[in-house]
Amino acid sequence: MTEPITLGPPASLAQGRLVYQRLTRRRLVLLAGIAALTVACFVLDLSIGQARYSALQVLSGVWNSDASLAIRVILWDIRLPVALTALVVGASLSVAGAHMQTVLGNPLASPFTLGLSAAASFGAALGLILGVSVLPASAVAFAIPVNAFLGSMAAALFIHHLSRKRGITTEMIVLLGTTLVFTFTALLEALQYVAPDQALSAVVFWTMGSLSRSNWPKLGIMSGVLVLVSLAFARQAWALTALRLGEARATSLGVPVARLRLRGILLASLLASVCVSFVGTIGFVGLVGPHIARMLVGEDQRFLLPASALCGALMLSAASVLSKSLVAGQTLPIGIVTSLVGVPLFFTLILRTRQR
Repeated sequence: MTEPITLGPPASLAQGRLVYQRLTRRRLVLLAGIAALTVACFVLDLSIGQARYSALQVLSGVWNSDASLAIRVILWDIRLPVALTALVVGASLSVAGAHMQTVLGNPLASPFTLGLSAAASFGAALGLILGVSVLPASAVAFAIPVNAFLGSMAAALFIHHLSRKRGITTEMIVLLGTTLVFTFTALLEALQYVAPDQALSAVVFWTMGSLSRSNWPKLGIMSGVLVLVSLAFARQAWALTALRLGEARATSLGVPVARLRLRGILLASLLASVCVSFVGTIGFVGLVGPHIARMLVGEDQRFLLPASALCGALMLSAASVLSKSLVAGQTLPIGIVTSLVGVPLFFTLILRTRQR
């Protein structure tokens, strides 16, 4: 008598599904934990300043129309745009860095290392020192950000043009970006050498990075670009995950690697350029944030991209808190804080990776 045929899945397949479900739950719990830390840091950022408020006062000032007029004005007109900008810029730079590292297959790829930030600084300096601007005098509030954006996108389009040439590898693209960093830094220093004192101080302050320039219209532009680009990245999550397995394997799975890489570089550059043009140069967030996210959730882009966004937002929000806490009565440029914190953090990540 023959054994009855069972239609159930093999034990190994069922066990594999169970392991995957556990891994997915773990990743979701980690994302929820990072999100909770980000919200807590955001509330703390709203609480700290020249006048300090408790968390209850902050929540009341934001949601309760009967709260003190002074608290509502300080929160809504001054602190809330800056605190939200920290979240949006941190998320944007980290997502852009994660995408660049994925499509280029290089852990050192980021908006800063590819020369986009240096090009933006040079574009801003052209306006601040020489008065060069593509906008009329009536739009002076956006003249410098537009200059910075055009400089950054010019560098991105240059990289995009050269990357389409035959024989150009991902390593060459990163080396090209490093070359652009030195080139635009030298041009910026040449402009600073001939700049008058007032323009020089403005350029130096801009290159340090600051969230204090933010307002609601600028925040709306940055948030809109972040949402649109993130949706485009989310639609490519499967292809990006396959690309991390190697170009040959991704191609065998039907992924158009060349088109995916070129489109990814342009979209990530657009995302980073918009933020840098409004807040100045902020280093290490786009480099360190994706590595932290990758250590927590792995290479699956469905989890890596939101984790990168949350890690970047948390890092820059924490840096905003530190910038107002390190020196009593003063707010340090946030670019200085991210560099001081990012360097030892990056060394720690390198040493941990080496020990594995």
